[in-house]
Amino acid sequence: MTEARLIRPGRHGAIFGLAGWSGSGKTTLVEKVISHISASGVDVATIKHAHHHFDADHPGKDSYRHREAGSRQVLVSSAYRSAHFIEHGERGEPDLSVLLDQLAPADLVLVEGFKSYPIEKIEVHRPSIGKLHLYPNDDLVIALASDEPILECPLPFFNLEDVAGIAAFILVQTKLKQAS
Repeated sequence: MTEARLIRPGRHGAIFGLAGWSGSGKTTLVEKVISHISASGVDVATIKHAHHHFDADHPGKDSYRHREAGSRQVLVSSAYRSAHFIEHGERGEPDLSVLLDQLAPADLVLVEGFKSYPIEKIEVHRPSIGKLHLYPNDDLVIALASDEPILECPLPFFNLEDVAGIAAFILVQTKLKQAS
């Protein structure tokens, strides 16, 4: 692996991914890792890939009405949070580097999904879903997390329930924490 292949963090401290097939437990693991890492004082942002048409906005809401009227971008803001809706239309899905540029600076951006993008990642794998491993064909998979031991895996291995170990590994890999 060459450093030139990696997507650069830009204005963020670091980028790290968790990737795997649908049903492998990525979202549950990412949620637990976010909680663990953010509790240690690290400013965490996330980008999640969705493989299907989704809509976080709802009919009847003002922002939805703006989009339906033809606004390609709608930014909704209050004292507590902001949401930025962007219609991609015929332009298609933006590249991960473009999405990273849209985030406010963070110490760590955890990326869920985007398994083919050039970022270091942990593969989340459940043998019960019957899918092949990613790591044999992706040298940016640098560890494996599973609910069952994986025999003959040359990578660092974590049980899916070892959230503290996975979080510590990510912080060391991203140089946000020194190895102990």
